[in-house]
Amino acid sequence: MTTFSNAFRSEVVRMARKELKPELQGMRKALTSHRSEIAALKREVKTLTSQLKAAQRAVKATATPVEEERGAARRGGRQWVFKPEALTAKRAELGVTAKDMAKLLQASPLSLSKWETGKANPRAAQLERIRAVLGLGKRKALALLAEGEAQ
Repeated sequence: MTTFSNAFRSEVVRMARKELKPELQGMRKALTSHRSEIAALKREVKTLTSQLKAAQRAVKATATPVEEERGAARRGGRQWVFKPEALTAKRAELGVTAKDMAKLLQASPLSLSKWETGKANPRAAQLERIRAVLGLGKRKALALLAEGEAQ
């Protein structure tokens, strides 16, 4: 009986393969076409990603009004960039305390401390005030402080 069952089993397997062969061929063709479509889509995504990066670099290279508000104010064709060391040096040059310098800048002493140490960057409105104070002389700065105390 073992011979018969083996022969019967092998015949069933052969018939099953014969019946499934057309379906499998269709599935293989579909699988091949799907793989080529996926490869084409990956190439397209790669191209679009590189185009996006190039466009972002181009946008970054051109100055926009928003960027100018964030710290790069134009002055005589050159960009002015906030440097914490310049603020510290100006305060030393004027010979004023941090509290007085904060009054000149219309900011809190804590904000001034963070700006001078580089722990925080001033906002656009403050940058304009800082730029103005950096342009002041000692007499003018002391006069503004005295005027502020008188009020």
